[in-house]
Amino acid sequence: MQVIEHLAKAKDTLVSFEVLPPLKGKTIAYIYEHLDPLMEFKPSWINVTYHRSETIIRTNAAGIEEKVDVRKRPGTVGICAAIMNHYNVDAVPHIICGGFSKRETEDALIDLQFLGIDNVLVLRGDAEKGQKTFVPEHNGNKQAIELLKQVVGLNNGIYLDKDIINGSKSNFCMGVSGYPEKHFEAPSMEFDLQKAKEKVDAGAQYIMTQMFFDNKKYFEYVDACRSMGINVPIIPGLKPITNKKQLTILPNIFYVDIPTDLSAAMLAATTDEACEQVGTEWLIQQSKELKAAGVPVLHYYTLGKPKVVKDVVAAVF
Repeated sequence: MQVIEHLAKAKDTLVSFEVLPPLKGKTIAYIYEHLDPLMEFKPSWINVTYHRSETIIRTNAAGIEEKVDVRKRPGTVGICAAIMNHYNVDAVPHIICGGFSKRETEDALIDLQFLGIDNVLVLRGDAEKGQKTFVPEHNGNKQAIELLKQVVGLNNGIYLDKDIINGSKSNFCMGVSGYPEKHFEAPSMEFDLQKAKEKVDAGAQYIMTQMFFDNKKYFEYVDACRSMGINVPIIPGLKPITNKKQLTILPNIFYVDIPTDLSAAMLAATTDEACEQVGTEWLIQQSKELKAAGVPVLHYYTLGKPKVVKDVVAAVF
């Protein structure tokens, strides 16, 4: 079932989760161990993130240094298929621009279509590790909207190979990302909102937000989107803070603000367990307020903390 179908049929706020593919060398059991404690809440779908390859320097047998592309985590296609088969739940793979040509992207989309996966979250993705700016792959999509248009094209039976006439049409439900505190590359919130509107106008059917820790940011973002004529569902993305290091790591990586009350409580905690409890209680209250406001879904970035997320969801639903 497509994400928008889940939303249309829902009588109350839904719940969904997001997982990170395991490092190479681990098995699918890693994913199952992560998700097993959460499946009692009957999530409507599971998102699976994608991490692009990175370039490292290695010395070859001749003693010469050379650049090598390394993918430290497997792709999303196989993991999504395994999750759907194991749990009988819908999966939403993240499809990114970085590291892929348009032909490689088309092949991945066709694989998803064959597997009966009809949801994708369309993202540009991060710059390559060690680089400050995003550089697309040769013959790759430069921005999320270009990738989105490629998916829309496939939904209309348009393939890169112009010799394909009357090709089968895919049926992907397409989500895109949104930033309640502005994408860090956008010069202004107005600019960022205009980019979001362009993606919705191009065919995006819902927006999934980046994490935030102040619900006011989310509500203001939704209001601003509505004033721009963006009327698709806007799903809040939520993540627990569980240790003091994240007070500096998360703003540095994701460019989000940590509310003063939350940071003060975390800094006052004297043990790791106390820090985790502070983060858990904050996310519970955050989730309850959002649910009371009638948000369509509470989407949790689990990222190695299934127990915390389980405690939060159990307290909210």
